[in-house]
Amino acid sequence: MLTRPSRSSVPDSPGVYIFRDEHGRALYVGKAKSLRKRTANYFANDLAPRTRLMVDAAVDLEWIVTDSEVAALMLEFSLVQEYQPPFNVRLKDDKSFPYLAITTSDEWPRARVVRGRKRKGTDYFGPYARAYSIRHTLDSLLRSFPVRTCTDAKFKRHEQTGKPCLLFHIEKCSGPCVGLVTHDLYQQHLDGLAGFLRGDSEELISDMDAAMSEASSNQQYEQAARFRDQASAMRTALERQELVTETREEFDVLAVDEDDLEFVLVVLNIRKGRVTGRKTMVVDRVEDIDTAAFVGRMIGHLYRDESPPKQVLVPMLPPDAAPIHEWLEILRGSQVSLRVPQRGAKRRIMETAQANAKEEFSRHRLKRHSDHNARARALRSLQDTLKLPTPPLRIECYDISTIQGRFTVASMVVFEDGLPKKSQYRRFKIKTIEGQDDFASMEEVIRRRFTAYLAERDQPHADDAKFSYPPGLVVIDGGKGQLGRAAMVIDELGLDIPAIGLAKKLEEVFVPGQSDPIIIPRGEESLYLLQRVRDEAHRFAITYHRTLRDRSMLTSILDDVEGVGPARKAALNRRFGSVKKMREAGIDDLAEVVPDKVAHALYETLHEVM
Repeated sequence: MLTRPSRSSVPDSPGVYIFRDEHGRALYVGKAKSLRKRTANYFANDLAPRTRLMVDAAVDLEWIVTDSEVAALMLEFSLVQEYQPPFNVRLKDDKSFPYLAITTSDEWPRARVVRGRKRKGTDYFGPYARAYSIRHTLDSLLRSFPVRTCTDAKFKRHEQTGKPCLLFHIEKCSGPCVGLVTHDLYQQHLDGLAGFLRGDSEELISDMDAAMSEASSNQQYEQAARFRDQASAMRTALERQELVTETREEFDVLAVDEDDLEFVLVVLNIRKGRVTGRKTMVVDRVEDIDTAAFVGRMIGHLYRDESPPKQVLVPMLPPDAAPIHEWLEILRGSQVSLRVPQRGAKRRIMETAQANAKEEFSRHRLKRHSDHNARARALRSLQDTLKLPTPPLRIECYDISTIQGRFTVASMVVFEDGLPKKSQYRRFKIKTIEGQDDFASMEEVIRRRFTAYLAERDQPHADDAKFSYPPGLVVIDGGKGQLGRAAMVIDELGLDIPAIGLAKKLEEVFVPGQSDPIIIPRGEESLYLLQRVRDEAHRFAITYHRTLRDRSMLTSILDDVEGVGPARKAALNRRFGSVKKMREAGIDDLAEVVPDKVAHALYETLHEVM
């Protein structure tokens, strides 16, 4: 058991501290501005569960004093990488990401798609989201920069026979194996390929167009056609690199999503205004840290082996932003901007990256729960926690969405065997409630759903049946009030279906007839399942609410435009669907649906409303 060191024995200086177990293995490595103050926190009584587990497993605490916070930061990153402590949040080796590599140490360097650890004597470009994407890009670029892509064994075989391979004959290799290209020209091909991958694409295409024009002026038409084809190949490859800014800036974007078990990190590398690299990583939440602290840890892991760009954009600044910023500038050897984008193109890029992180995490969590045993454990855990007679193989969750009582809607999502069954999702317009009354709205929805169930109970396989199957558990997104109305309706209809309410703030589970909520421990699979069901119901309700609101706004605006009657209104609704998309459209786009005169009037009305 770890004995607390005396206060005077711990230096009041910056440094790194290490918790070790009885075998001397590093359990956790941390840094501190003051070792004395930071280590004292680990001996408090109110530690988070993960932190308490680490402290209980430790038998020794040691520290290393440094001369500054930056030095402590650098040492922490180094020791975490060396020791791989189990209670530190860290990136695992990114062996799965595909890179395009150029083996610069070879006499005749080779371009190829690789995965795994980086090696000396090789330049790497990427990483890329998918291997097939960079393979297609490389295939296009070989027409402009014909470097070899063959293995060393194949190269030697053709070198011995004195005959080039098929790639030479289709002009995707310059034939270094048989001496058909000089070292200087081959180096120019390599420099061009590397420059294109670094983002210097526009200059290279411009140079190729200029060479084509010059060859054409000199009546060297065959050479001009070759330059034309090479420029075309580069443009094709360029289309695969997403343009995100009009200015030719260089920066990285970090986006994060999370739950109680894991983080997902998405990194976009922007070079010369285009996405040249993309990483998505899932990181276990083994350490009790918030999102801002996680961002700081990830910055250290991402740039420990490579120079950072001029700007690093993050969703929020880490708590130790100052030493991290200074460390990044030391790595780069010049100024680095570490900031949260607030407006303009970079803010939109951050929002896109955040959306990618959420989507990736959603897919990952579904994959995590696709394992039947994990889902079975979650359902059994939920059964035990709620004292249900059987595991709830069918769960229905309901949520209300409204803004000040307007366009009030409800959603019903269905999970069967722990997985979403989207074909049985339902949505409701609230019909009998005026103004904002979530309790009454929930009562209406539950009554409509289970009244329909009773009507269809005797014909569950009818073609038009929508509510034929009863759930094993009803989850209400809300607290006691909404749950009380739902339970009242279920009881009035004579149904024996358990219902619970899940409050958002503290993730409290309310059960009818119990004054105190049930608190499910964080990390329990049953809690994750309830959160997943609740979040899906919320998403489905919000989506429907926005659809109705946008349609109403669009209809209201169209009513003010002369020449737009019911038929044209319906056509515009089908084509654009929302005010936002219609405002983004140009006059020519509008004129594809309505006459030119009406399109001009509609365009002016839309932008007056803004």
